[in-house]
Amino acid sequence: MTSARQFLESVAESLGLRSGFSVVLVSDAAMKRYNSTYAGKEQSTDVLSFPAGDTAGDEPYLGDIIVSVETADAQRIASLDDEVRILCLHGILHLMGYDHECDDGEMNSREVALRKRFGLQ
Repeated sequence: MTSARQFLESVAESLGLRSGFSVVLVSDAAMKRYNSTYAGKEQSTDVLSFPAGDTAGDEPYLGDIIVSVETADAQRIASLDDEVRILCLHGILHLMGYDHECDDGEMNSREVALRKRFGLQ
């Protein structure tokens, strides 16, 4: 199995990303605070994405992805590593501007294809 960094680099390369992004792993308690502050929802969630919108310094910066490891563990079908990778993939697509709530399935189609490409259920 590849490392998380190698996986994220492979995903970025396959999507043609030249921008950096961060992934932060947090507890459900921390995720609940983020979700409350930024989405107005009083519960934890599995992943939140925060697009940067502008550039930072000389290199563009895509944004930040926050993953609740506890929620990932509770909802996983396969391994925890795979579930975190799936959530990171989902978050990257959001950082790229995809929105499954209003895009008529475009994001879901892209995510399913990427999951298949990277061997994720």
